[in-house]
Amino acid sequence: MHKSGWKCCKRAGRVRAVAEITLDRLAKVYPDGTRAVVGLDMEVADGEFVVFVGPSGCGKTSALRMIAGLEEITEGTVTIGGEVVNELPPKNRDVAMVFQNYALYPHMSVFDNMGFALKMRGFERGEIARRVNDAAKALGLVEVLRKRPRTLSGGQRQRVAMGRAIVREPQAFLMDEPLSNLDAKLRVQMRAEIARIQRSLGTTTIYVTHDQSEAMTLGDRVAVMRRGELQQLDPPQRLYEEPVNLFVAEFIGSPAMNLVEAVLAWENGAARVRFGEHELPLDAETLTRRPGLASYDGRRLALGIRPEDLGDAALEGVPEDRRIPVTIDLREDMGAEVFLHFGVDATAVETEDVKEAQEDDVAQGLRFIARVARESRAREGERIDLSIDTRRLRFFDLETGQAIL
Repeated sequence: MHKSGWKCCKRAGRVRAVAEITLDRLAKVYPDGTRAVVGLDMEVADGEFVVFVGPSGCGKTSALRMIAGLEEITEGTVTIGGEVVNELPPKNRDVAMVFQNYALYPHMSVFDNMGFALKMRGFERGEIARRVNDAAKALGLVEVLRKRPRTLSGGQRQRVAMGRAIVREPQAFLMDEPLSNLDAKLRVQMRAEIARIQRSLGTTTIYVTHDQSEAMTLGDRVAVMRRGELQQLDPPQRLYEEPVNLFVAEFIGSPAMNLVEAVLAWENGAARVRFGEHELPLDAETLTRRPGLASYDGRRLALGIRPEDLGDAALEGVPEDRRIPVTIDLREDMGAEVFLHFGVDATAVETEDVKEAQEDDVAQGLRFIARVARESRAREGERIDLSIDTRRLRFFDLETGQAIL
């Protein structure tokens, strides 16, 4: 008998429940008055991989723990597979958590660690063996099933923790910073494994991380959180291309978007944007796509330029009015590309939106970065021209922080 609200579909010859997750005005207020999550509305489709990302204290883990039943819900509802689960204990929600802490039993083999929850729930030995062996094959753990956790690498231990969740065949996976204890190389390897396994199983997944690169590479959609509120929920590419406000613009992208105060000037139906000693024309396509710019004639706004939308003009045939002269302060050779650092004599955007999005809590001021081709011969101390793809400029209101569309 399936639970109320479940629908069924077949995958790999088995029947599994369809598990949409809906958050309706979800809120969490702690006893000291701290509002960790504020009116969170979200629908996660069956089989979808959604990532929560944001700076420390933004509410992403509190939201995940409320979905799991590990944190009491102050307001709103959590619905899993069509059933409101607010009052259900964690064990009855049919979700599996994967934490940054592996929490493996040191005296048990990998096989026993992975099958322990099934044993406690009274599954027969044959079914436990089938599920554990299937998961071990998917995770590349067949050769270590008889080993103890202490003999495994960090990556193998994390895969065992994932296997323990997979064998339960839950409606949904909830993952809380599962890769944060691994070194950089292992993190890259493991996130590829997580993406592969999730797509293979088709299990609804909500994943929490503070690492925006991890969020952008894993998620079908990414939810950017700030001060307990959802800022934007979109596929990674849209999040990058069309940030809805200054916070998202600064937070998403590595290196971060270059931001500067600028003034828009209109003359004879054409517009130019000025910052410091620089002036750039805006083409008709940009003005058509962003009609809101028409009301900013002579007004200050925030101008955003992605590092990758700047290039070494010596390598490109770019018109003079799409170039700016700069002096290179630092050249970073990254192998496949080069980062050029330079200063701009203009006013920095230092709103609270921007400061909070800067993870190191240090204002960047007007230190710009250009991400250019490795063929660039630009050197430190050299005066060069940089090209700007003016079609990809971003504009934000300085008062509200909202994107100008």
